Parts: sequence; C-alpha cells; structure tokens
Amino acid sequence: MKKLRLRCEIGEPEEEALRAALIGPIDFPAETVVVRRGERLNSSILLLDGLLARYKDLSDGQRQITHIHVPGDFADLHGYTLGYLDHNVMTLTPCRLARAPHVRVLELTNRFPSLTRAFWFSTNLDASIHREWEVSLGRRNAIERAAHLLCELQSRLLVVGAAEGNSFRLPITQNQFAECLGLTGVHVNRVLRELREAGLADFRGGKVTVHDRGALEGLAEFDALYLYLDKPAN
Repeated sequence: MKKLRLRCEIGEPEEEALRAALIGPIDFPAETVVVRRGERLNSSILLLDGLLARYKDLSDGQRQITHIHVPGDFADLHGYTLGYLDHNVMTLTPCRLARAPHVRVLELTNRFPSLTRAFWFSTNLDASIHREWEVSLGRRNAIERAAHLLCELQSRLLVVGAAEGNSFRLPITQNQFAECLGLTGVHVNRVLRELREAGLADFRGGKVTVHDRGALEGLAEFDALYLYLDKPAN
C-alpha cells in the first residue's frame, strides 16, 4: 500500500477490496521457480517479503536476471493480459507471496478505476525499469552497472520501508548479483572491491552500505526519473 499510495489515490474501500482478493500468504524457500516460462496463468503474484527475480536461461547453462522485484511488487501482473510469460520468475531469497486470481483482478478493475490505474502504472513502471537495465547492459561498464543497480535497489526499498538511512539488506550471492549485470562472479568481486576501496559502497554479508550516495550516483549517471517516485499531477 505504501508503494501504491506513493503514485495513486487509493482509499480504504480499494484497500479492503484488494486485500480481500488476495490468497495467502504463501512461503517459498530461496531459489524456487514460482512461475515457469510458457505455463498458462490464472493468477498473479504479489511479493510481500523477500526478493524475486525474472530471468532467462541459455542453452549453455548461463542465466540472465532481467529484473529484481522488491516487496510490494506484482511480479507477473502482465500475465493477466498475456496469459503466460516468456521467462521464469524465481525467489532469490526466502519469500512470502500472495496470489491474486485473475477473475478477482477483473472484478477489482471493473469496480475501482483507481485500482485499474494503479495496476496499469505498475506494469508501465516495470517496462521503464527494464529499459534502464537494457541501457546498463548495453552501454555502462561493469563498475557503472553495479553502482547503478545499487542506487536503484536502495531507492525502491526506501519506498516500501525496507531500507534505513544509508544501508539495506541484499541477501543474494555475488553470482546472483553478477547475473543481474551480465558479468562473471570473478568480475563482480573485483568491481565490488573497487567500489569499497573508493569509499562509495560496501556489499558484504548480505548487506549494502552506501558511503557516498552522491558520488555513487555520479559514477553511474543515476537519475531516479525512470522510477517515477512522484505522484502524477492528474
């Protein structure tokens, strides 16, 4: 609700209806596939706690993570209109999820135009984040990619109260972090050491501490405009 109310006008009736439409919570261990590529979908997943990832596999065993979801995200809301996904969704960490049956999503959108707008906004925001990841993978160098992703995750986690001050929990492995950046684990280890030695950020033991947010943003050319953190005027 923190995430929705940041961008949309959501009243008590809408909140009650949305909560009533959800099934769960359901707990999943880390590294569990919760949506498989090509499977027919009749519900969408709301992430309540933990971190989810969208990813694609290559035939040689390599994996590219294309998006990280934080608490408050609908991970596959677009599956409501598409019917299935062209990629997998898995838990990066132990996760608590709720499911919204598509028949109930239809009822919500018919009854509450504000929720229709909120759901539409959510899918548009996912697309905006995907575009920024594409820029990172295509044009930013390794240390810039890492710095940009750390800035993004801190910004998104602050929205939902999952980050405090200059630090936040990121209980993923360096290999998983590397799969977000299109790098090897060895390369990411070197990049993280460079960020630490430069006094910009430290990522160890499942925790990120940002020592100089301004310098980290400058290195990554990070502009939070693509995260649409301000409520629209209309």
